[in-house]
Amino acid sequence: MQCPMDAAASGTSSVMQFHGIVDEPSSHSSPMHAALERSQRNCFGHESPGEFPLAATCTFFSKPANFAPNYALSLPEVASFDMCLKRPMFKLMTQQEKEHLKQRCGGSWKLVFKYIVVRERNYSRVVAGPGHSVVVTTKGEVYSFGANCWGQLGLGDTEDRFKPCLIRSLQGIKITQAAVGSRQTILVSDTGRVYAFGKSSFAGAEFSNATDDHITTPKIVESLKGVFVVQAAIGGYFSAFLSREGQVYTLSWGRTERLGHSSDPSDVEPRLLSGPLENVLVAQISAGNCYLLMLAYQPTGMSVYSVGCGLGGKLGHGCKNNKGTPKLIEHFSTLSFNPVTVAAGTWHAAALGDDGRVCTWGWGHTGCLGHGDEEYKVLPMVVEGLSNVKAVHVSTGEYTTFVISDNGDVYSFGSAESLNAGFQDDEDAADDADFSTPNLVESLKALNEKAAQISPTNSSYWLNSELGYPHTFALMESGKLYAFGGGIKGQLGVKLSEGQDRLRNPERVPIDIC
Repeated sequence: MQCPMDAAASGTSSVMQFHGIVDEPSSHSSPMHAALERSQRNCFGHESPGEFPLAATCTFFSKPANFAPNYALSLPEVASFDMCLKRPMFKLMTQQEKEHLKQRCGGSWKLVFKYIVVRERNYSRVVAGPGHSVVVTTKGEVYSFGANCWGQLGLGDTEDRFKPCLIRSLQGIKITQAAVGSRQTILVSDTGRVYAFGKSSFAGAEFSNATDDHITTPKIVESLKGVFVVQAAIGGYFSAFLSREGQVYTLSWGRTERLGHSSDPSDVEPRLLSGPLENVLVAQISAGNCYLLMLAYQPTGMSVYSVGCGLGGKLGHGCKNNKGTPKLIEHFSTLSFNPVTVAAGTWHAAALGDDGRVCTWGWGHTGCLGHGDEEYKVLPMVVEGLSNVKAVHVSTGEYTTFVISDNGDVYSFGSAESLNAGFQDDEDAADDADFSTPNLVESLKALNEKAAQISPTNSSYWLNSELGYPHTFALMESGKLYAFGGGIKGQLGVKLSEGQDRLRNPERVPIDIC
């Protein structure tokens, strides 16, 4: 598909060329697998809580240090500090800010590094939005494709794209994370800057030089310039941002629902969530349609806070009441469940534990909680159907949930509209199938590749039905990207045949993630 901005930048061909990935069997030496394995080892390895991996320490001592010697530090502490310095967010901090973060993490550079890895582990590089998609490569380049009616692809126009197009206006800027909402996109750079484009109502904040509601190229969010942002999330009515200091800011949807503040619904000024989060170090945020989950870091284990609309029990507090300020989900301690990832689906939620268990709660429509029924749950419950599976990844969409096991297999439960439960080849079988318990996704198993991340569309279908059915991306350890589901606007990155509105089986997307 022609990308006008790319042609203008190169001065030659108007067709974007992509580097293919050689079709080789998945290997443990692949760049994607190495990065994921390193993150999991450093953060959730076999060491006791807080211990630094010996392998990382040995690697450090094979190279010169990047700082003056500090004889008061133990060798693992020195190695940890050196690895922290390799992170841009840490490198750009003043010494006073570094020391303050160290104290908040528990007084150890090992714990600071663990906190950083927890955050990096939960970055979103492949995002399936309603009607459009965004992919961030390991080099920090950004590709977008799909519906572009509001300029949400950031390509300088409002023309839909059926193949991935590089956003060349970001040249020289390394993007680390992306968030996609209804007709809008937010990107976060390695220097903490936030860029937004697409529909600007409620979504980002003050767009510099914005003359209307269509932002077709990435613009810095001016009101967040004083905050070093490391993660962004977009809900149905609000945006949220996580700072490197572990603080959470929300934009819009104030007053009645009050996401931690009481401003006008159209307010575009970032509001700091304080109250119960005053002295809490947040490591990850995840937004549903009308609520927000926050994974809080503690040296002795993680905890989860929630805020927003409580209908269906999706806040996890044992009731269906709204919460205007963040509240700790206490039930995890009852389950002896130490969460390391949270996933706020449109109407239901999930959490991954450090022992490989998965908990779900909230609305249970189409069996998306995986408990064998469609009842809502007001408290987190362990998915017993995964008792023989050690999960390493969990993701949620609208009434659908995906889980990746430690051997790379993918399981799913919930809505068949996402074509998610391995019945893609037989439409009649899908109509009669039970999606209320975990099913192995056979079509992904057939690829003979290990999955690393699953990204389903996470937004209300009835609000975005003109953009087609939900779609899903599967990122493999090899760096290969596959897509299936709805694709009438080009959001799969693969053009469909005439008369076809979705893919029932995964198809390769022509992007080199690594």
